[in-house]
Amino acid sequence: MINNILRLYFIMGSMNTKQNDPIEVLELALQGGITCFQFREKGVASKQGQEKFLFAEKCMKLCRTYKVPFIVNDDVDLALALNADGVHIGQDDEIASQVREKIGKDKILGVSVHNEEEAFLAQKAGADYVGVGPVYATSSKEDARTPAGTKVMEQVAFQYPYLPIVGIGGLTKENLAPVFKAGGAGVALISAIASAENPQHQAKQLRAKIDRILERESPLSEHP
Repeated sequence: MINNILRLYFIMGSMNTKQNDPIEVLELALQGGITCFQFREKGVASKQGQEKFLFAEKCMKLCRTYKVPFIVNDDVDLALALNADGVHIGQDDEIASQVREKIGKDKILGVSVHNEEEAFLAQKAGADYVGVGPVYATSSKEDARTPAGTKVMEQVAFQYPYLPIVGIGGLTKENLAPVFKAGGAGVALISAIASAENPQHQAKQLRAKIDRILERESPLSEHP
């Protein structure tokens, strides 16, 4: 089920772990309980060409070992070459319907949206989930928009109750609860894990908190 995959969604590229080996960070995050990984190799000094391919391949092999979906940000050709589990695109990337055609119906397609109209178009194009944000201010993405809180998420969740939503932007262990209360299925984090002193411990704590929140929010947890 896609909602379970989105619970603790880790996004990372080599630019996000300058002090540590990104492969080591990813493995520790996987050991800590992340439920999905998005390979996002962007930035001025990011890896290119064959170097990028080999780096992505190592990341994907790790994800396969831990049975965690491996999603490629934006680069559809790379995703197809690797036979990745899916692709995530933004509003300035390729058109979602064209990406769906390229990757086929069996791979995961995620689309970043910032309002109800974009969510409608993403759903129509065959998106399996949408990323809504930035929820809070973030320094992890140079092209990040103005923080919107959880208002847009609430609107999208109300209009499209069967469209899974993942919140992104400035999320930490302390401020992720509102995302789930607004109708989110999960949270996507970069620096909260990538910059942690102990990524495994951090991911484990995040996962435990998310599981507790979802247990409280579930109708099955209500007792008469």
